Amino acid sequence: MRGERLRYFLRGYNHACVGDIRTLKGSKDNSAEALRTLERSGTQSAHGADDPSRRPGRVPTWTRWAGDFSGAYADLGTFLPLIVGMFAVQQLDPAGVLVGFGVFALATALIYRRPVPVQPMKVVAAVVIAGGLSASEVAATGVLLGVVLCVLAAIGAVGRLGRHIPHTVLSGIQLGVGLYLIWGGIKLGMQQPAVGLIALAGLLLLQRTRFRPLAALLVVLCAGVWGAVQADVVWPGVTLGLSLPQLQVPDLGNLWVSAQGVLLPQLALTLTNATLVTAAIAADLFPHDRERITPDRLAWSSGALNLVLAPFGGFPMCHGAGGLVVQHKFGARTGLAPAIFGVTCLALGLFLGPHALDLLAILPMAAIGALLIPAGIDLAVSKRLRRASPDRLLVIVLTGVTCVVVNVAVGLLAGIALEGLRILLTRRHTT
Repeated sequence: MRGERLRYFLRGYNHACVGDIRTLKGSKDNSAEALRTLERSGTQSAHGADDPSRRPGRVPTWTRWAGDFSGAYADLGTFLPLIVGMFAVQQLDPAGVLVGFGVFALATALIYRRPVPVQPMKVVAAVVIAGGLSASEVAATGVLLGVVLCVLAAIGAVGRLGRHIPHTVLSGIQLGVGLYLIWGGIKLGMQQPAVGLIALAGLLLLQRTRFRPLAALLVVLCAGVWGAVQADVVWPGVTLGLSLPQLQVPDLGNLWVSAQGVLLPQLALTLTNATLVTAAIAADLFPHDRERITPDRLAWSSGALNLVLAPFGGFPMCHGAGGLVVQHKFGARTGLAPAIFGVTCLALGLFLGPHALDLLAILPMAAIGALLIPAGIDLAVSKRLRRASPDRLLVIVLTGVTCVVVNVAVGLLAGIALEGLRILLTRRHTT
């Protein structure tokens, strides 16, 4: 440690000497002032400027851990509404679903070592909530999506697709995901407006204090306590016991129902939001991990894990751009965040099983939705949006609006068409 500090001292002192010797050579009349500057520079280098503990980027250990703990639960606004809705239909085994999310999240933490989120596939969840899929058909959907994603990743198709998408289109999709998060948070907040506003105000206030890394976690805990008091929960009614996932083996009929119903819409959404956009945002947030968090690798992990977990009751899962932004916004920086989320899901699934819904339903959705709004604003109002030229800005905004009004897959196609039209008009104008 002493040797390291000595090297930093000598480096800073020599740098100061070189600069001030030039000052001495260029100004004979100000030699005394130059000497005083030399002494001040050497003193600063020795006592603080290059001290390793004060260099930019050094974050206290407790802050990193607190951020990961807080960020682990920041994505509940996109997770809980779908999970509670599916459990309420009583078509799925809660133990299998929660254990599946737990294993998926733990594997993700080990593979990427970053806060890459785990989310239920939204198209499949919407069909299940509407009563359109049985448990065996859900398992068939997970198997089919797993096979297709693994094949596409193996031939490198996802990465090639990502390399050919214009930056304006990717920026438009990021805008759309940000607007989607904001709108989702507002919709959840409208269930109990007062609770949503109080939670949002608490988040914003905590962002300005030393408890900023714990903002999301504190809001979730306070919301849980408030929900338990309001619901008059009888805790002895929630019994603990070991609940193992039930085996779900799909037959050819289940595979056919899945193939003709939800496979293609969900695949389009997964390829865009869960792989391409997630990889693009991860490259901005973690530039040193560009080679590790790629569209093909995200497709591989989603496909392989769904293929393994679907027969054991695991719900079709993927990664997600919105979840990555929300977790990063509230402090998550390492794989500890998905690991914490995974352990929580495993505990709920294995020890509460069917009673997990009683515990999850305590959390007021209005407070959970408040977590989505600040993260959505950060993603929507990006540097690329602010610095874009008027013609590119038009493409970005129209692509983002299409993503919100229809879906991300249609937004991708619309953005590519708009960008092609922009390039064509630009060329005609220049010629």
